[in-house]
Amino acid sequence: MPLKTIEGQLNAKGLKIAIVAARFNDFIVDRLISGATDYLVRHGGSEEDLTLVRLPGAFELPIAAQKLARSGDYDGVVVLGAVIRGATPHFDFVCNECAKGVAQASMESGVPMGFGLLTCDSLDQAIERAGSKAGNKGVEAASALLETIRVLEQL
Repeated sequence: MPLKTIEGQLNAKGLKIAIVAARFNDFIVDRLISGATDYLVRHGGSEEDLTLVRLPGAFELPIAAQKLARSGDYDGVVVLGAVIRGATPHFDFVCNECAKGVAQASMESGVPMGFGLLTCDSLDQAIERAGSKAGNKGVEAASALLETIRVLEQL
């Protein structure tokens, strides 16, 4: 008996998507926003159906993502930020709590979220992941979100 496969079509037409992004390290995050926005529009989305919300840093992203998801106005949320390791353990706390908070917000609301938080050891790594050698993680977060939305529609 063949295995039944459910796959999502990469089509953003008619979807309302919120993009929640940190201002901290904005020279990196702006590239992630551009990548995510461009990806969604190239895949049939409309700029009028996209909402950008800016917050101070990565720690604040989950609460805004949760509020947007609970509003019922959005089909999904893309969460974008960049945390670069420093000399203290602050990096670990911010990254872990952001990841846990976004996962919790998605599970509690039932609204899919694309997670595009860069957690890098250096500025060079962040630059690589924001549109150079390692691609653009904003694009990857938008793609994962879009596919998840379309799969969930079939379940």
